[in-house]
Amino acid sequence: MSTNPQNTEQTSINYRDAGVDMEAGDALIEQIKPYAKRTMRPEVLAGIGGFGSLFEMPKKFKNPVLVSGTDGVGTKLKLAFQLDKHDTVGIDLVAMSVNDILVQGAEPLFFLDYFACGKLEVGTAAAVINGIAQGCEQSGCALVGGETAEMPGMYPAGEYDLAGFAVGCVDKENIINGTTIAAGDVVLGLASSGAHSNGYSLIRKLIEKSGIDMASDFHGKPFKDVVMAPTRIYVKPLLQLIGAMPVKGMAHITGGGLTENVPRVLPAGLTAEIKQGSWAMPPLFTWLQKQGNVTDTEMHRTFNCGIGMVVIMSAESSPAAKKLLEAAGETVAIIGAIRAQKAGEAPTVVVK
Repeated sequence: MSTNPQNTEQTSINYRDAGVDMEAGDALIEQIKPYAKRTMRPEVLAGIGGFGSLFEMPKKFKNPVLVSGTDGVGTKLKLAFQLDKHDTVGIDLVAMSVNDILVQGAEPLFFLDYFACGKLEVGTAAAVINGIAQGCEQSGCALVGGETAEMPGMYPAGEYDLAGFAVGCVDKENIINGTTIAAGDVVLGLASSGAHSNGYSLIRKLIEKSGIDMASDFHGKPFKDVVMAPTRIYVKPLLQLIGAMPVKGMAHITGGGLTENVPRVLPAGLTAEIKQGSWAMPPLFTWLQKQGNVTDTEMHRTFNCGIGMVVIMSAESSPAAKKLLEAAGETVAIIGAIRAQKAGEAPTVVVK
């Protein structure tokens, strides 16, 4: 009985056959190098291309304390995929971290990102990273590196995940931690650019419920541009304010809205009383509330409702602070005051 000899010739399988295109990754790196170059600071010793990024501590800090923050963009990415709009989510990514470390008085120094997908589309990835570079330029920090991970089978076609982190610095004696906040202080609210990067699970549900045409006009702009407006970055105006006068506390209004973020900077025994109607709530939030018959309480703990950053100052300093911030391009309103907390009362209340 005879048998056929075993075929010893086999087709060679490479990384591309497994779904990873290393040439596309190399092309992306070359495309994004100019984006990163725009963000460089003199302290960067080695940036994109190495195994690690080197950054020299700025000499202006006498007793430096590093402050770090990390975040993503959340389900706002789902709308980016749906609309094939990828040019602004990178700004959102940077904003979420640099605004967070800013509230402790930190100047953002550098930023790194993580972009992961199933199949690398160089054009899409480059648009996202260009947005990241724009966010770094707006906040004055250097884009020193990151990671682009192509992982076949991990993500649906056309989708990706995005995360990043920022490192900043503040002199130890200048850390802003809210400990000097006292009854009688004033709460300033800086206008948001929209929903920023929070509440999008509810936003997407309300958009689906409404059936709105994403390209339709909404108060003079396409609705898709309004709902995808990138998070406002407050770094440069607020660093200017911090350098000019005492700032007692700041709160970045992200997930949890006004009622859950402001308490994070308040000493025990105090309440921030926020006056509803003391600022102009953008039409997007009015529309969202109407679509879902959302209660005021739910609005204030889910969305920023038009206030992206809160600054707490003494009553004496607040007029000058408002004037300085407005001169720097911010829209500012006095939205409330700090007072003694009543028994059983929440640390932040919104009153009509």
